[in-house]
Amino acid sequence: MSLKSGLASFFLLKFGSLSSSTSTSTAVRRCNFGHLRPVPPSKRAFTCLATSSPQTAEKSDGELLVVVGGGAAGVYGAIRAKSLAPHLNVLVVEKGKLLSKVKISGGGRCNVTNGHCPDTKILAEHYPRGHRELKGSFFNTHGPGDTMSWFTDHGVALKIEEDGRVFPITNNSSSIVDCLLSEARERGVPVSVCLQTGKTVTSVSAGVQGKFILKVEKRSVEFLEYLEADYLLIASGGSRQGYDLAVQLGHSIVDGVPSLFTFKIKDPLLSELSGLGPMLVTHWGLSGPVILRLSAWGARDLFRAGYKALLMVDVVPDLNIEDMKAILSQQKQKFSKQKVLNSCPSEFQIVKRFWKYMLDREGLNCDTLWASVSNNSINSVAYLLKHCTFEVVGKGQYKDEFVTAGGVPLSEISLKTMESKIRPNLFFAGEVLNVDGVTGGFNFQNAWSGGYIAGTTIGELAAKAVC
Repeated sequence: MSLKSGLASFFLLKFGSLSSSTSTSTAVRRCNFGHLRPVPPSKRAFTCLATSSPQTAEKSDGELLVVVGGGAAGVYGAIRAKSLAPHLNVLVVEKGKLLSKVKISGGGRCNVTNGHCPDTKILAEHYPRGHRELKGSFFNTHGPGDTMSWFTDHGVALKIEEDGRVFPITNNSSSIVDCLLSEARERGVPVSVCLQTGKTVTSVSAGVQGKFILKVEKRSVEFLEYLEADYLLIASGGSRQGYDLAVQLGHSIVDGVPSLFTFKIKDPLLSELSGLGPMLVTHWGLSGPVILRLSAWGARDLFRAGYKALLMVDVVPDLNIEDMKAILSQQKQKFSKQKVLNSCPSEFQIVKRFWKYMLDREGLNCDTLWASVSNNSINSVAYLLKHCTFEVVGKGQYKDEFVTAGGVPLSEISLKTMESKIRPNLFFAGEVLNVDGVTGGFNFQNAWSGGYIAGTTIGELAAKAVC
């Protein structure tokens, strides 16, 4: 169900348990979120078939970069590091499937980035966590334009859709996945060996001369090995794995909570509506870009409230309530012999089904003639259109994007290098950091930017080491 072609205003009014007595008085907490616009894991016991010890950790000929995580940030960072330091050994360790989020995002099309934010300060405003810090050098170093140029230069034609989302012209995420894999193999990143399903870095400790000793396990077989790395890039997304490794190396963690989710709504009348638009009505509640945006900005408040809240929608934000009352009164005079259902004021720009929904909520019979509509009903309909409230009773899943709000605080890394301020040669990129964006390609852009900057720093350090 599309409310209108323009923009409505959305507010989360109140968080927590709701009752039938909940009102929209000025005493209610009103949070304006905009206009449409460390505990290590338990150890399992097993007998090692392939094993080593921290004292006999495998050493490579030349320096070694280990990337924990084979997602967008990890693979992109590995490619960048290898391109600057061809001699550098790069090992990407992934516990699941390679580039799995890239593969399924955007309904299988992969929303690579957003093409409507050339101004980096405006771009940063699309990140509920990180919008202050990202206004600096982060996107200036590698922004959406750089990302699009990179993929174009590597044979992937892209298109910018009307809402700014960028997709491969093939509308197939495999174009992005295949490009990254091909480039990684050309650079010598042994992805075919290192990105094995179930292979996990379960712990990390400090070695001699600033190196890292990594414990690697594989769930599918009884397997244990230790690796010694010169550089470590943690790009494991919003998983517990990356958080635990960060904590073991002295970092703190902002506890993760879900972001980008739909709202389950308690309203039987909504089930009669469906369709696409800025706000999408589903059989369980509300979805669409504006709802996802609200879920991102309100992620922590909603989590603390157990996903119970009151949502208010200003359906006609361009008109004040007095103007709306006047328009409804004029409608009554002009169309006195017509049914109210059949003559919704054109100034409201709402579809007929939603107009019926408003009338039903007001208790106004759709067959009523305009001549019979009282002034009280006119006032009530105008108020409802300006203050249409919905009771949020839970969260649903948004299948196209899975994002966590939380992770390593940005205050503990340098965004100019993505290096830890606590431990040299330790880097972070992507969702493992306390950065998350709204829907529209912004989360992948965070991954591309962070991976590129981290890979650049590592590659330059490795190149200097052999000079």
